[in-house]
Amino acid sequence: MEPISARSMISAAAKGAAVTTNEGTRRVERRKRLSPAALAVANEKVQPAYSPIVIAGSVRLADFLTIAAVGIALYFAIVVHRNGFSWEYIAAIFGITLTAIVAFHAADLYEVQLFRGTLKQTTRLISAWSFVFLLFIGASFFAKLGGEVSRLWLGSFFSLGLIALIGERMAVRALVRRWGREGRLDRRTVIVGGDDNGARLIEALKAEHADASDIHILGVFDDRNDARSQSTCAGVPKLGKIDDIPEFARRTRVDLVLFALPISAETRILAMLKKLWVLPVDIRLSAHTNKLRFRPRAYSYVGKVPTLDVFEAPITDWDLVIKQVFDRVVGGLILLAAAPVMALVALAIKLDSPGPVLFRQKRFGFNNERIDVLKFRSMYHHEADPTASKVVTRNDPRVTRVGRFIRRTSLDELPQLLNVVFKGNLSLVGPRPHAVLGKLQSRLFDEAVDGYFARHRVKPGITGWAQINGWRGEIDNEEKIKKRVEFDLYYIENWSVLFDFYILLRTPWALLKGENAY
Repeated sequence: MEPISARSMISAAAKGAAVTTNEGTRRVERRKRLSPAALAVANEKVQPAYSPIVIAGSVRLADFLTIAAVGIALYFAIVVHRNGFSWEYIAAIFGITLTAIVAFHAADLYEVQLFRGTLKQTTRLISAWSFVFLLFIGASFFAKLGGEVSRLWLGSFFSLGLIALIGERMAVRALVRRWGREGRLDRRTVIVGGDDNGARLIEALKAEHADASDIHILGVFDDRNDARSQSTCAGVPKLGKIDDIPEFARRTRVDLVLFALPISAETRILAMLKKLWVLPVDIRLSAHTNKLRFRPRAYSYVGKVPTLDVFEAPITDWDLVIKQVFDRVVGGLILLAAAPVMALVALAIKLDSPGPVLFRQKRFGFNNERIDVLKFRSMYHHEADPTASKVVTRNDPRVTRVGRFIRRTSLDELPQLLNVVFKGNLSLVGPRPHAVLGKLQSRLFDEAVDGYFARHRVKPGITGWAQINGWRGEIDNEEKIKKRVEFDLYYIENWSVLFDFYILLRTPWALLKGENAY
């Protein structure tokens, strides 16, 4: 099932804290109440998660650099001063290095859980490293190159390389253990279904040794209040009903929602997915009690429990790293290039009307987090509307003369580069962040569009796919907000670095057209 097919699903999101308008009246955003048990879990301090895939990839890179550095250093220390420089040695060093990485992978030396241990990791490392050198010696013998290779260099490379690798792995072990204690490697999981199926699933997950599993079960959610769903399930507390999961997942880190319902409960599962698909989490259906069995490749595994993937969190692991680096590097370059223009705009605002140059507005960020977005002030200071409770329209008297120009050209958005480069709560490209009280006539946006909160499954951006396709500026009818959500969901489902580049390149042309921007 793909997220794009769920555009008609109903948003179960709830909004957060109370905010105050410039008139002094208190506007309260809707926020769903949680049970005391759920609040106790949600209020625990939680560290951001580290991706096991990124950790394993980083260790691969560290292994590659360590082996290559040791081999080259020994080559210059032992061989070059006697026999002169030879590219054949350099080629052999990189050949050994690449072969070692392949051998380590085959020996499962890049499993994050293995990094926690010492004996098993060291034993496999010695075996794989020895195999690589035996392979090199055998290849040299059959190629009749044995006499041309320095035995002192080869022996030193084997010994010092092994010592360096063991030292590196001990450092990795210390880091991984520390991250484990901090909860950064945990997959914080909620179980849907508190009946016998849920109990068996929890027991199966708990059966694994703590060092062999990264699953941290937070609690159980179930709509039933009869004997089939007790206050606890296999020792795990019931935290609430299905409707409570979106609010719970926005108050604390949830990485996985695992259904303990049989596949035969299709109607119930679909009804629940309509409420949960908008969340930036993995959603899986447990298959441990199902009599119907698929091919092994159809399953992914949570520990040893077979599961069927339903939804996956978008832009994760290396994709997330690439996007963050792209935002900081490209965003920093754009900020430097735009600095003179920003200085001129700031001066024009200061000369045009009294008040601060910058304006802060509460908007929706990733996973409905409230963030402060920076903009150049385009309204008279006494008319400021930090909650965007009133939509800016054509010839709006609240907008200054300079404000009309910078809004039409989107120059008022340039300070958001500071959010991208320094705060990291915005991306260069992504769904545009809407004000928390943004409305279509008298209805909040999530009331007007089904699945509205699904656009918050990724970090919002300064520009986006919807904006370069003409869906920017004033939202005065239902089609405009629906089109924004439609284009935002398309971007999320089809993200790539090249897609981001394309949107950035198209953005200046879209701004010059100045459509719907007042």
